[in-house]
Amino acid sequence: MDPMKLLSFLIVAPLVGCASISNDAATPGPEVAEAGAVDMGGTAALAAALTGTFSSAAQAAADPDNFFDIRLVMQPIWEDRADGPWLYVEQAAGWDLAKPYRQRVYRLVALEGTTLRSDVYTLPGDPLKFVAAWDKPELFAGLTPNSLGLRHGCSIYLEPLGGGSFAGATRGDGCSSTLADALYATSEVTMIPGRVTSWDRGWAADGTQAWGAEKAAYVFDRID
Repeated sequence: MDPMKLLSFLIVAPLVGCASISNDAATPGPEVAEAGAVDMGGTAALAAALTGTFSSAAQAAADPDNFFDIRLVMQPIWEDRADGPWLYVEQAAGWDLAKPYRQRVYRLVALEGTTLRSDVYTLPGDPLKFVAAWDKPELFAGLTPNSLGLRHGCSIYLEPLGGGSFAGATRGDGCSSTLADALYATSEVTMIPGRVTSWDRGWAADGTQAWGAEKAAYVFDRID
């Protein structure tokens, strides 16, 4: 198997904003508990675009040499909080859905103007205990945002495009990555109704690409 293709499988994750499998640079974010209510208009629309089950199966079938069949599930949590929306995110190979290779929590924040931000958090302890947490609400009932680890520098900044669509990316080189000798990672994301595309790549100190899809972004179609 092409090593770069394998790395693209291990990493790809829309809005991932944290390129490596490890939790490096993840630290608790007590500022979440102190944050006041935010403008829920734009963030609610973004949450609606993200919520659901998505699959890259069609892309993988059309171009199996460059893409894998990946399943992506994003579901709201902590819906009674005023500092969200918050989403639990699971990503797994289409042939092994019971063992996701990435589990994250996203917090959507409204900034000045029309800009929105998706912050990325890691889960405490063994993340596999949260598998299919959308069917087990008690798993998050005992947690607070301060239990999570914030991935500093890995947030995605998005702008609405109209019609329920959004596009954005990470900023700069502050999203650290240690995978495949990468120094940092970047993510570019576009959402249109029923589809999410994501191009996550790791970059070495000399500016060469260390991991991630080389040909194009991953395309996830809504399947629910």
